[in-house]
Amino acid sequence: MMKRKAWLLIGALIAAVGILFVVMYDRVSVNASSVALAEQGWRASFSSAIDPAAIERGDLYLTDVEGEKVDVDMTLHENGKTVVIPQISSGEYTLHIKNSAVRGSFLKSLAVNEISFSVQEEIDRLAGEEELKAYFARLLELQKNNREYGIFSSEGSVTTEESADSATGEGGGSGDHSTTNNQVAGVDEADLVKTDGSHIYSISESRVVVTDAENPDSLSVAAELTFQEEMYPQQLFLTDNTLVVLGSKFVAGPADSHLQSHSMGLGTTSVHLYDVSDPSSPELVREFGTEGNLNGARLANNTLYFVTNVYPDLWMMEEQEDMELRPHTFDSAAGGQFTPMPYEDIAILPGTMEGSYSVISAINLSEPQQNEIVTKGFLGGSEQLYMTAENLYLTASSYMPAEEQGDAETAMWIPQQANTEIFKFALEGTTVRFLASNEVTGALLNQFSMDEYNGYFRVVTTEGFVWDETAPSKNHLFILDGGMELVGSVEDLAPGERIYSARFIEDKAYMVTFKEVDPLFVIDISSPSAPEVLGELKIPGFSNYLHPLEDDHLIGFGYDTKLEPVKDGEPRVVTGGMKISLFDVSDYANPVEKDTEIIGGLGTSSPLQYDHKALFTHPENHLFGFPISVYEESDGSYVEFEAEGVMIYTITPEGISEAADLLTATDAPYENWQTSVQRIIYIGDTFYTIANSEVKSYELETFELIDTLRFQ
Repeated sequence: MMKRKAWLLIGALIAAVGILFVVMYDRVSVNASSVALAEQGWRASFSSAIDPAAIERGDLYLTDVEGEKVDVDMTLHENGKTVVIPQISSGEYTLHIKNSAVRGSFLKSLAVNEISFSVQEEIDRLAGEEELKAYFARLLELQKNNREYGIFSSEGSVTTEESADSATGEGGGSGDHSTTNNQVAGVDEADLVKTDGSHIYSISESRVVVTDAENPDSLSVAAELTFQEEMYPQQLFLTDNTLVVLGSKFVAGPADSHLQSHSMGLGTTSVHLYDVSDPSSPELVREFGTEGNLNGARLANNTLYFVTNVYPDLWMMEEQEDMELRPHTFDSAAGGQFTPMPYEDIAILPGTMEGSYSVISAINLSEPQQNEIVTKGFLGGSEQLYMTAENLYLTASSYMPAEEQGDAETAMWIPQQANTEIFKFALEGTTVRFLASNEVTGALLNQFSMDEYNGYFRVVTTEGFVWDETAPSKNHLFILDGGMELVGSVEDLAPGERIYSARFIEDKAYMVTFKEVDPLFVIDISSPSAPEVLGELKIPGFSNYLHPLEDDHLIGFGYDTKLEPVKDGEPRVVTGGMKISLFDVSDYANPVEKDTEIIGGLGTSSPLQYDHKALFTHPENHLFGFPISVYEESDGSYVEFEAEGVMIYTITPEGISEAADLLTATDAPYENWQTSVQRIIYIGDTFYTIANSEVKSYELETFELIDTLRFQ
């Protein structure tokens, strides 16, 4: 009887331990690319730490296509979770992983024990359908074994559409009229409004309006461009006599057999080219486009480049064997039918395992009706875009697999920091050629986090999350050479904060981080291998956008902040009105906030705080302006909408002064999206505000209203 009780007790203990084992058991997932370049090597990132002795004792080893072990230099990254093979000869390989390679392996289970990949001297074009299907089949398996794969994004990361002269850009004037506030000189960015000095081309809801501005006393609509249903204009370019309209177009219920695999229809980026030699009678000369959402577009050397992101319906692969996985393109000059891209125009980017395409298209606009459109597809998603006249850079998040804890029903995931893959492409006319890539620690904020100067690529990132007190966020600057090899860095700046804005000006970098105060860092990058922080300025508030002013000054546009006491707790940061800061950086070691201007209170905002193209500049008159909506605090308990319109300032190295207050007070509870100003431009001696439903002209010297044109 006693023995029976003892065995029952032992059984109960075993059951209890078994239950505990189920609850605490970890599933170790992995993220690894199927393609690598020989010079850049290969890596695999695990969701759990690897035993530092695992490689030496043979728990991780490599075999070739014949199954023979390969002697390679395999190391463990300092993060303890990434296995790195720095260089390896081209060929087909498999990494074998024993369960004992993982720390605490008695409580952990590997999602996979073998990872196959190929190493190439340069990225190869796809051999055909089987190779493409194999890529996506492996991706599906990866997602099954690592369910959180690709879910989490780094705090502060923003997805946008988005040379030696990159610091100054081309914002302001070109001849006697405005141009877009571009990041890089010689590289035009798509925008909502463009002008040729006599006419204004602007997007108004689902149409493009051409405004005759030759006589500012009597504005008139010269022409309207309308589009078919499901086509919505988004961005414009204007070069010589060609107007470029980029828009989103949705094709529902496709009848073409190539498109039947798209269960929800086909979303495309459509490009319309118009001959506007006679602005009153624009002529559509060509329409073409690619599948996917517009990531960004640029115009350099009269060549249009645009990038779309395509996300195939992977989940349909298990139900539809003949599913078309290639992106589609169309061109009115070739019949206008949607056709899948040829396999030879598709390649797999190294170092990434994304289930999406970056599709890059280019056309020379010298002969828009007949010049060839060159389109290439690259497997590997793209988020941020930066371009000079010679090179295009795309970035993609590279996620460490999240830790999965618990059984299949109660599993929890801990989000891991995203690193950033940067892909460099050479531009030679319409030829876009992949050059190199590398991965940097942390996530990018926006396109101004990147810059190229004298053959070096510079980038700033934020690693981690501001809210994670156990592992505070930190910020880095990395410098890479022309082959995308790391040559220098400054790391671990402003712990517990994240980047809010950045600007590179030749051999200096300026970076704003924030949590409670706004540190402006001045970093010397004149020696790429030894960048150095020269100075730091801490002030209330933060800047979302930094704009260069002459040689020794910066203008910051952002928000004012204050610390508000909290009972029995730490003070909390409260955002106030819009803030303009004038920074004097002539003494790099001691940057100074020379002047400030604060507009409105909590709730006040401007498109400029998230879109640099909303900035108006008139360099000759030292004018800077932006659309704005002003809110003010009422009785200290809530905010009220007060006015909207435009504010213009004179900003020189001496200080900031108000030039014009073009705000319209209102009793309305919020902004009127029809009349909210989108852009501000000048033509000659006239100043224009452009809204969705109207254009207004003003005297540039006095800012007195001349005329108002309301669209029908």
